[in-house]
Amino acid sequence: MVSQPTNNMENLKKTVLYDTHQKLGAKMVPFAGYMMPLRYSSDIEEHMAVRNGVGVFDVSHMGEFFLRGPKAIDLIQRVTSNDASKLFDGKALYAYLPNETGGVVDDLLVYRLSEEEYMLVVNASNIDKDWQWITQYNTEGVDMENASDRMSLFAVQGPKAVEALQSLTDISLQEMKFYTFETRKVAGIDGVIVSATGYTGAGGFELYVNNEHAPALWDAIFQAGAAYDIKPVGLGARDTLRMEMGFCLYGNDIDDATCPLEAGLGWVTKFTKPFTNAGQLKERKEAGAKQKLVGLLMEDKGIPRSGYEVFNQQDEVIGRITSGTQSPVLNKGIGLGYVMTDYSKPDTEVLVGIRNRRLKAKVVKFPFVK
Repeated sequence: MVSQPTNNMENLKKTVLYDTHQKLGAKMVPFAGYMMPLRYSSDIEEHMAVRNGVGVFDVSHMGEFFLRGPKAIDLIQRVTSNDASKLFDGKALYAYLPNETGGVVDDLLVYRLSEEEYMLVVNASNIDKDWQWITQYNTEGVDMENASDRMSLFAVQGPKAVEALQSLTDISLQEMKFYTFETRKVAGIDGVIVSATGYTGAGGFELYVNNEHAPALWDAIFQAGAAYDIKPVGLGARDTLRMEMGFCLYGNDIDDATCPLEAGLGWVTKFTKPFTNAGQLKERKEAGAKQKLVGLLMEDKGIPRSGYEVFNQQDEVIGRITSGTQSPVLNKGIGLGYVMTDYSKPDTEVLVGIRNRRLKAKVVKFPFVK
């Protein structure tokens, strides 16, 4: 897991449950301006708990913006790549904020609470940047609230998430469709947003709650999930879980200089509406991508790490790794990386430069773990 560097530990923020994580024995590390739990036991144990059972992440460092008013949808349409006009109450979508130079300001989720109220969920390291970016386009008086410091967010993930949470709410969790949400009472707490989303590929829910109720909700989740061996999970396993799915991490696989079409984000790039830099992106789509983000599965023993170079059989550099790890499920090295388009087809044999050696790998389709 890549921590965001910081020169002053005193300036780091803490989530409401900082003391709880310490009592649980978590190793706390600086990440995206916060002190966050990296792991409680081991990355592999926590990873497998989510794949096979249920685990809980405190991801309260994420940012939440509320946009309200009759022009809120127009602002969202202007600054995001996806088509939010397709949303209905209780529906969310994934999108990104294009910049003016062909890159990505951030990736985010857009939730429609009502016709005139939306919630945007952004990456913790980009909260201030995203706020300023969206604000500069707010020329129609949309009411904007940065609620990041008043809200907590828990991700309850894994195949047993439904059973672990169901006793806490009258929402029929089993029937919730992917990327839908409801705002209801959970564990006796009013106004909890329960969203059928997540970053693990293991199924589950994300729960948004005001800070004053966060400790009570956390405790209730663990009491309800005790019969299902529910476990707290840190950022280490969150990173390996998302890599097994081939999900991008901002700052690693996408950034201000990344072409979103090369990053595989064409499916959330809708040219049916005007948005920031749509013209240039459309031209790049028509011209064809020079490189593509692919999955690389190691055939030799080795772990591809961020920054490692990728070579063809003639020992020419054809790309680089942006994220890599040892997959706990596959017990093999896996990586996300950009390679020249000619080498991006599944089953293409390539070489990864690891410690002055060329180790065999092949291009595979996402996700690594089906």
